Amino acid sequence: MSSKIYKSAKDALEGLPFDGMTIMSGGFGLCGIPENLIAALRDSEAKNLTVISNNAGVDGFGLGQLLETRQIKKMVSSYVGENKEFERQYLGGELELEFNPQGTLAERIRAGGAGIPGFYTKTGVGTLIAEGKEHKDFDGETYIMETGLKADLSIIKAWKGDAEGNLIFKATARNFSPMMAMAGKVTVVEVDEIVPVGSLDPNFIHTPGVFVQRIIEAKCEKRIEQLTTRENV
Repeated sequence: MSSKIYKSAKDALEGLPFDGMTIMSGGFGLCGIPENLIAALRDSEAKNLTVISNNAGVDGFGLGQLLETRQIKKMVSSYVGENKEFERQYLGGELELEFNPQGTLAERIRAGGAGIPGFYTKTGVGTLIAEGKEHKDFDGETYIMETGLKADLSIIKAWKGDAEGNLIFKATARNFSPMMAMAGKVTVVEVDEIVPVGSLDPNFIHTPGVFVQRIIEAKCEKRIEQLTTRENV
């Protein structure tokens, strides 16, 4: 059996990117984003990408890099308020956007990974979100149908992982990434630390290695999206 461990982000993505592919990118804001894998994806020059992610990064960082290089054709997101280039491209008709309520996006990803093609939710009923979607009544309440999401490639960031690909996430970084690992045909992970097999407590593993194909150990810049400090008193 070949090793899942790769030397670099570039090596880990070797042979995977292609034009027109769908990618899931983990993280919440700038917390827990796969910084090195995003940069390697930028360098791959794959274009016309559909990217499923909570957000589109910020100008010049995270997925914002792929916006600047015009590699992203469509975003499937729940929050995009920190990126002026995103705003410019969207308002200019250069970028497609499929907007989702935050919980709906998380459940669509989870459903895709679990093999569930669709589900009903009350979230979005009576709003623009519901337009063009199937409506159905349950117990006198109206719901809309949302479809599960899957990807050709999932790139995610974890705190610790072992050579088998078993992963532990830290705090907010866990919001979307475990579901994305399940929903990608291929999942590539960057971790702060690769630890020996058997050293992770099975009770605390968030993502089993069966969902992970490639893993790298990499240092991250870990920018703060909005730095807020308290005035000295």
